[in-house]
Amino acid sequence: DVINCLGRAAEFKDNETGMHVIRMSYYSRIIAESLNLNNEWVEMLYNAAPMHDIGKIGIPDHILLKPGKLEDDEWEIMKKHVDYGVEILNGHESDILKMAKVIAESHHEKFDGTGYPHGLLGENIPLPGRIVAIPDVFDALTSERPYKKAWSTEKAVALIEEEAGKHFDPRLVKSFKHCLPEILAIKERYREVLFPQL
Repeated sequence: DVINCLGRAAEFKDNETGMHVIRMSYYSRIIAESLNLNNEWVEMLYNAAPMHDIGKIGIPDHILLKPGKLEDDEWEIMKKHVDYGVEILNGHESDILKMAKVIAESHHEKFDGTGYPHGLLGENIPLPGRIVAIPDVFDALTSERPYKKAWSTEKAVALIEEEAGKHFDPRLVKSFKHCLPEILAIKERYREVLFPQL
């Protein structure tokens, strides 16, 4: 519960309901379950995922909430949220916080090695980061923010398919597509409302 609250707090600046972290955590669990991974590991992923962007609390509002494209120097500052997240989550004994740190550090890596912060390639990207990357992007695309309109589900799914082998692990894109009905049910259940009932 505390981890969920902190994850939602990090989202509060650009998504005042914090529903993004709830939805993407469910999506991550659904994908992980489809891979027949250990139940305990799947639940740990579900509980750690809300902390993926905790480092955003260190990004100035004029950059985080900027309407439109960031300049190169602003983008470099935005990418620092990964470092801030790692620093916040580092040095704890809790297995959930250890996984949360892995996710915070690796969910912006790309399967083709062009991501950040380390430019990891393929399966060198930790599995939690590879899984969370897909729900994070899908939910961000299909959600309205102060700086962007929401994409349609169809357009977002098409982009994720197109990015298989580039941004995303192709095997996990297949799992995402297979799980899409369940994911869309969660999307509807936890749609944006001002004060969600959990």
